Amino acid sequence: MRKLKYYFQLLKFRLSITVVFSAVAGYFLGTDLFLIEELLYLIFGGLLVTGSANGFNQILERDYDKIMTRTAKRPLPLKNLKLSEAVFFSMIIGFIGLYLLNFIKAEGSYFGYLSKSSLFGLISMLLYVFSYTPLKRLSTISIFVGAIPGAIPFLLGWVAATDNFGLIAGTLFAIQFFWQFPHFISIAWVQDDQYKKAGFKMLFGGRKSTYPALISVITSLVMMIISIIPFFWKQIDLQLSFEAFVLILIIGLWFTYKSVVLFKKLDDESARKLMLASFLYLPIMQVIYIIDKYI
Repeated sequence: MRKLKYYFQLLKFRLSITVVFSAVAGYFLGTDLFLIEELLYLIFGGLLVTGSANGFNQILERDYDKIMTRTAKRPLPLKNLKLSEAVFFSMIIGFIGLYLLNFIKAEGSYFGYLSKSSLFGLISMLLYVFSYTPLKRLSTISIFVGAIPGAIPFLLGWVAATDNFGLIAGTLFAIQFFWQFPHFISIAWVQDDQYKKAGFKMLFGGRKSTYPALISVITSLVMMIISIIPFFWKQIDLQLSFEAFVLILIIGLWFTYKSVVLFKKLDDESARKLMLASFLYLPIMQVIYIIDKYI
């Protein structure tokens, strides 16, 4: 039973759940005919694919995780799991996750044996493991690269529901893509000493300064603007009511204000508040979108 606990830790279950939440939000926004089997495939497939990516991330960073206080108690640094066990587990759940995602709208696939949902799941996993993870020790370009798989779940949920990748799917992707920057910047700011100790280059400009804070402000503004666009366009498949527009605008301004405060104060406390705001903003925004669709 203790081994199960360590495998559970390898999944980074709480992080995986937040990723799956975005995918489910995208599904509810896209669906007109709710199918429980599709939703289950999306939830469990997404959870396993995300867990696999998290597992391989820990495998590749096992020697660096020993150095950082935040990650030193993970299963591999403590040798609670053998490397071979972690590799086998991550590989198996990755295959199972992609297999489950492949049941979603598989008949409409234009990619051979992969449904669109499975394809986006595979792209997300490959980018996270083979691009974002190694780039973290080379350049802050890793943040840009990491924002791509980080933004795919919202898009993937829409594609799972509609089997269509178009303007709306791209808009959902863009919202979560630009959200990643203040999210990443706030975490990198708070964890700057730990990241530097392990050799990770996670803060734009290499230090706590106006440069990363300004990027946070700009990307927060862009994210806010994109998030209210559905109120103005004529896409019948995704629209915002006036009430939802106001709510999305208010929380967008609140989130952007947190970035502005960081830019003005340049302190750890402001970064922590921005980090907390980033965790709250995304699900609140997605829930507003969903409620607005069904009310």
